[in-house]
Amino acid sequence: MKAMVIEEFGSSVQPFLKEVPRPVALDNEVLIKVAYAGVNPVDGKIKAGYLTGAIPHEFPLILGWDAAGTVAEVGKNVKNFKVGDEVFAYVRKPILQWGAYAEYVAFDAQNVAKKPRGISFAQAAALPLVSLTAWQSLFDAAHLKKGETVLIHAASGGVGSMAVQFAKNAGAQVITTASRKKHDYVKKLGADLLIDYQKEDFADRLPRSVDVVFDTVGGETFQKSLACLKKGGRIVSILQRDLTEAEQKGIEAHYVFVSPSGPELHTIAQLIEQKKVVPPHIEEMDLREAGAALNKLQAGQVLGKIVLKI
Repeated sequence: MKAMVIEEFGSSVQPFLKEVPRPVALDNEVLIKVAYAGVNPVDGKIKAGYLTGAIPHEFPLILGWDAAGTVAEVGKNVKNFKVGDEVFAYVRKPILQWGAYAEYVAFDAQNVAKKPRGISFAQAAALPLVSLTAWQSLFDAAHLKKGETVLIHAASGGVGSMAVQFAKNAGAQVITTASRKKHDYVKKLGADLLIDYQKEDFADRLPRSVDVVFDTVGGETFQKSLACLKKGGRIVSILQRDLTEAEQKGIEAHYVFVSPSGPELHTIAQLIEQKKVVPPHIEEMDLREAGAALNKLQAGQVLGKIVLKI
């Protein structure tokens, strides 16, 4: 099969098209014929070698953790899928090698879900990593409740755009940070208050006024967000691993590294089918343009998500 691979790590390394063996479905797996693969910031971090100490790897390494397509093969123990089923999944494996920038990917069936009806494969490929990240951060970690106020940073990105919708659907008051040119997009997703972080300091605007902060930026943004929390507030970050300052202030803090979950993807698919949430804005590019897509993402030039047509 054809796949976009890297054979070494480096910030200047570019993935290239290579013929590699087609994976087979193990007993508990399904083999997915990939229609579209999602592009995420973590793909660029893997390419640069930033995750080598956290996750084992083998070369040639196929990038990509988001896949949408049809089931091409079913392992002997799999009962809930059949050949031809339309599916989507967050396909991160314990060893980095077999990713979604490829014609096929095999993955544990319990962490695969049926594609939401009424949306395209391209839209479905934009969902798994960002929607699971937002869901696990808001509900599994922060336990966001109806009537609470949540501050969501970088609300126009893939994760942020899903978080805004999930929080609003859960009955929360949603405050967001985003650049002015992206306010219309974020407002359509359901944000109640939008702050242009380029012109206004959100910490000055929101002293001790929110129950939950969802930080997708880290660093100074994380530190400044602590002052926005009410007593008993919670902060969840997908970038800030050092939670010492929050904990010293008696603030409940969590770092989330998203995990595959078929059941949660199924729940999210139901919300999409019910039109309670919509996929993020997508930009389609060809598989061969994977390197350009990663560069564009790193430059901050993307609204929502880029997906690669396989």
